[in-house]
Amino acid sequence: MYVTATLHGCLLSCLSSPGAMEETSSQKSGQSKDVVGSLTPEETPASFMYVKLEEYEPADFSTKELIRKKAREICTCDRQTITTFFCRLFPVLDWLPRYNIKTQLLGDVISGLLVGIVAIPQSISYSLLANQDPIYGIYTNFFCNIIYVAVATSRHNFVGSFGVLCLMIGQSVNRHLQLAGYSDDNAASSVVGNSTSIRNGTGACDRSCYAITVALSLSFLVGLYQILLGVLQLGFVAVYLSEPLLSGFVTGSSLTIITSQMKYLLGLKIPRHEGVGSFILTWVDLFRYIQNTNICDLVTSLVALVVILPVKEINDRYKEKMKAPFPIELLVVIVATVISYYFNFEERYKSAVCGTIPTGFRKPTLPDINLFSSLAVDALPIAVIGFAMTVSLAEIFGKKHGYAVRANQEMIAIGMCNLVPSFFYCFASSAALSKTLLKESTGTQTQVSGLVTSLVLLLVLLWIAPLFYSLQTSILGVVTIANLQGGLRKFRDTPSMWRLSKLDTVVWWTTLLSSTLITTETGLLVGVCFALLCVIFRTQRPRAMLLGKVSNTEIYEDQSTYKQLSSIANIKIFRFESSLYYANKDYFKAVLYQKTGVNPILLAARHQSGEAQVNADTGNSKSFFGTRFGCLKQAKKRAEKPPEDTCPPSVDMHTLILDCGAMQFIDTVGLSVLKETRRDYKEIGVQVLLANCNPSIRHRLQEGGWAGGMDSGGQLAFHSIHHAVQFAERWYHRQQEESEDALPDPKDLNFQVSS
Repeated sequence: MYVTATLHGCLLSCLSSPGAMEETSSQKSGQSKDVVGSLTPEETPASFMYVKLEEYEPADFSTKELIRKKAREICTCDRQTITTFFCRLFPVLDWLPRYNIKTQLLGDVISGLLVGIVAIPQSISYSLLANQDPIYGIYTNFFCNIIYVAVATSRHNFVGSFGVLCLMIGQSVNRHLQLAGYSDDNAASSVVGNSTSIRNGTGACDRSCYAITVALSLSFLVGLYQILLGVLQLGFVAVYLSEPLLSGFVTGSSLTIITSQMKYLLGLKIPRHEGVGSFILTWVDLFRYIQNTNICDLVTSLVALVVILPVKEINDRYKEKMKAPFPIELLVVIVATVISYYFNFEERYKSAVCGTIPTGFRKPTLPDINLFSSLAVDALPIAVIGFAMTVSLAEIFGKKHGYAVRANQEMIAIGMCNLVPSFFYCFASSAALSKTLLKESTGTQTQVSGLVTSLVLLLVLLWIAPLFYSLQTSILGVVTIANLQGGLRKFRDTPSMWRLSKLDTVVWWTTLLSSTLITTETGLLVGVCFALLCVIFRTQRPRAMLLGKVSNTEIYEDQSTYKQLSSIANIKIFRFESSLYYANKDYFKAVLYQKTGVNPILLAARHQSGEAQVNADTGNSKSFFGTRFGCLKQAKKRAEKPPEDTCPPSVDMHTLILDCGAMQFIDTVGLSVLKETRRDYKEIGVQVLLANCNPSIRHRLQEGGWAGGMDSGGQLAFHSIHHAVQFAERWYHRQQEESEDALPDPKDLNFQVSS
């Protein structure tokens, strides 16, 4: 026997109605006893097991007491507290007394010597990149290594001049030189070869003197920013610099560095461009003045590149078999200096050379506070990039070698390495990737190797520096470019990155192009903003799916991904893989209606329209639920078939389960959406259940009363999908039984019945 479609749809609507559910009283406040469903335990079949979890009482939180507790901890002054404070501020006091000379000293000495040898040519070449005299690069590496030994928790980081930071410093210095009225004429010779970067008798400051003055003030501000970030424990700022973002920034900066060094390789005297489009304008000038190329510098550069690049490739390829990399850069610098000296390249071929490099140390000086206001913005991206590189390298090698690294202390350490040396004619620094890798691969054990490196640089400062007088600046440009191989190799990784994550690849390319074509600082800002927008986009339009059950298990998975999943009759399980908040509320509703195939708003509106038509015909006004259960009464009074729209809309489900396992939080807008969803589906006879809600969401539901008067959100929220499915099935069966008992005999109806 079967009833016609109209009566069948009407009965299903009646059976599915959540109006038949009896509401229970709310639970005790302060406890979350999750009574599943809206039926009391006495009304639900005995085979259904309730899960009631009682929470711990929340601890009393008093801001005043917390402040007092922290103040007592900080202000406690005894011997143990003072010792602990200084050991944390200067970790060398902790590890140096336990230093094992027999097992650790040899590795530290060898590593320190090799790193020092490599650091000599790089210190000079990176000074050129930072728009400074060569001696200041050696100062920077010397002082930073000594300070970092005392305050760092990393055993492997090498702190000194870093190519990307030197580029940013050089751009800021050049911008201030132009504002101060210093001409770009003979810029190359005014940056190198001058030992007169001091104030003359009249108190005037030449171009080189003003350049280092700007760099000192910039380094002071960078160090101050980094120390404040460390003291305030704001190391979380570094998490916004993702690996694709940093990689794209370093690669883009590498392209900018290569562009800036090309004029030295070709021996051209062209102005240094700043601002938007400087990358393109520099290449335009290179081709415009290509006919003025110094053949001696060009040949020397090509020969040096042909020698250095293959040897560095061999060092990288066989680094596991070689005890130490071959110091090809230092060898090329020495040979090039000797050849330039004996063949007098400076006089004969007009090649630019380093010139006089003074020995010894200069008296400490104070940064120019008048420059702080104009340098405050320039210092911020340098500080962020500096501590991001330092902390990330420290954590990488700390994890690899099994020791703890404190990120906030590393920020204080790199801040000290910038703040204190700014009084000793040093520019800003950070952990250098290539020299850190060299340090780790050559067997360093502790930061004692940094002291050995400083001793090597001390020899250069006291005696060896003047011997580099005849070293061509083109060789320094080659050394700089040769050390950018790591950044340029990232181009080879883009295909695999694209296969792994297309969005991360887009972040990489966006950061690279913006830092290259716009400016370095702007590129970093654009990269950060774009990466954050990508995160917002991922949460604004996340994946959503219907779940099916794995046979004979309690596992539910995505039906569009896995095969052999069975759907549950008249129950649909919807998973939204993101938190529900104001930015994705509309998408949540749209994808929910699309996946379930049921738009309750449209169905309810269609029903109300039909109901209004019937009321107009009969003169009878009934409520929605009155119409739902009065459908059978009307059938007794009328022999003709009622219109379809007089009964509630028929849908193929009686329960919708929302899997909240991927939701970390819901805001007030998200809570309103859940309440609207439950109300809208209730209007068409579908109950809405929640599953896998975390405690914070359950509290929000309870406080927001998403289920109306039914325990203010404690009910209809289950600890698992399977639990919710069991309740929905038993609830539906009970509704069917009650409805069948209330139905009249079909023989008494005038509807057509067939067998």
